[in-house]
Amino acid sequence: MTFERACALADVPADEALGVTIDRYDVAIARDGDDVYALQDLCSHAAVPLSEGEVADCTIECWLHGSTFDLRTGKPTCLPATEPVATFPVEVRDGDVYVDVETTLNGVTPS
Repeated sequence: MTFERACALADVPADEALGVTIDRYDVAIARDGDDVYALQDLCSHAAVPLSEGEVADCTIECWLHGSTFDLRTGKPTCLPATEPVATFPVEVRDGDVYVDVETTLNGVTPS
């Protein structure tokens, strides 16, 4: 695995996501309690940044049409989205968040 620094953990809000670019991918970094997640920063329904939505109960909500996605699996949990988004491995080291965008946890190929 090839982990790259995405951001400082302190920069990730508790109820929102932080949008970052790692290599060629836009990634949303989100927290649920002490857990940190990384997923493709692109709603599979409307192609808008998920990082502009709200995070609650281990989901992220797309601000445009209200689709929600599970932070752990990338699967949609609310319509209108029906396709999952890619999720990536995350490590937190010395207060920084590292993401491996070359590997997806759920087998979805990021676009």
